[in-house]
Amino acid sequence: MTRTLEQLSEKMRDIDFAFLSTRTSGGAIAARPMSNNREVDYTGDAWFFAEDTTRMVSDIEADPNVGLTYQGSAGFLGMRPFFLAVEGHATLIRDKALFADHWTRGLERWWPDGIDTPGLLLIRVTGERAHYWDGEDEGELELPRRS
Repeated sequence: MTRTLEQLSEKMRDIDFAFLSTRTSGGAIAARPMSNNREVDYTGDAWFFAEDTTRMVSDIEADPNVGLTYQGSAGFLGMRPFFLAVEGHATLIRDKALFADHWTRGLERWWPDGIDTPGLLLIRVTGERAHYWDGEDEGELELPRRS
């Protein structure tokens, strides 16, 4: 059974962290945990806050092709966990209006000055393809093109 984007979004609501993978200047692949803040209504875009001085940001500036990986917890009675891998394109955003739209309670733990934190930026990962595994079910979705 092929899952829909809405069904994948529902599964993602219980996942707090994703790994965001980038390609480094030396060609290696680097992955970092990024919080979803459990506020997921996934329509093909994932949003993460970061600071503009990080290696991850310089990696994205050099090559915006990125990957996201998610793992849900195992279910009851030995059910297998849910896995999702998303290939996409990252955009670095420095617009405080968008910061406010995506800011959630708890982020001040990392950025006490909130959306006014110097060097804060938002990473939008626009998914192009998603591959999922859910027990015996697996499949792939081409994600809708957005501007």
